[in-house]
Amino acid sequence: MKFSPSLAAVFRGVGRTTRENIRLVKEMGYTSFEFWSWWNEDLDEVEQVMKECDMTLGSTCTKMVSLTDRSQRETYLSGLRESIAVATRLNCKYLISQTGSELAGVSRAEMTASLIEGLQAAASLLEGTGITLVVEPLNTRVDHKGYFLARSDEAFEIIRQVGSPQVKVLFDVYHQQITEGDVIRNLTANIADIGYFHIADNPGRHEIGTGEINYDNVLKAIHETGYTGFVGLEYMPKADALQTLQQFRERYARYWD
Repeated sequence: MKFSPSLAAVFRGVGRTTRENIRLVKEMGYTSFEFWSWWNEDLDEVEQVMKECDMTLGSTCTKMVSLTDRSQRETYLSGLRESIAVATRLNCKYLISQTGSELAGVSRAEMTASLIEGLQAAASLLEGTGITLVVEPLNTRVDHKGYFLARSDEAFEIIRQVGSPQVKVLFDVYHQQITEGDVIRNLTANIADIGYFHIADNPGRHEIGTGEINYDNVLKAIHETGYTGFVGLEYMPKADALQTLQQFRERYARYWD
């Protein structure tokens, strides 16, 4: 597996530049990283430091426009075109998409249909790019009240209806532990439709080993599926960020690609 620290999460509030954080991640023995909003980054600087450090950008987000709202469809697709261009420039193979919020007065069936149609249109833009769009369910109990897509089973069904190998699910173990639990059974049964993982512990979205999730078993289960893709470390550390990255790398070295 390719473990990819989220700069926006792990170094949240630290005050260093993206360039400095990429260099620190490299020094800690990681070969990839990720960040959320490419449009807030100095892309020339990111591209330069990636080359200097021989680092891979695991993922970034596409523009956060609602897919549940048909009236926002063209705005979403316009943002995706921009994101594909950036991802191509930075040789990033995964773009993260959220779905948008629930809409007052609109049925869930109608919002689901809009989401599927929007993702099918997105799939057409992704053809031939080598880039996969990964759609992320988020928990609505603690962090994202009002968000449309929370359950993994619903996410997998939507992705299957989209019917494109370039549109998959981002399975965030933290979010799914809060939403539904049973994460090992759910992820192993649906591994073919998962394009990316995020991990953090619960409660608090802190570093691995601070909460209730048995990541020794979770990562072992992911590994045994044959998955060799990215696992984003999207946690907000309670301890020193660099220390937590080192501890994670040492503890799970057997799963390192």
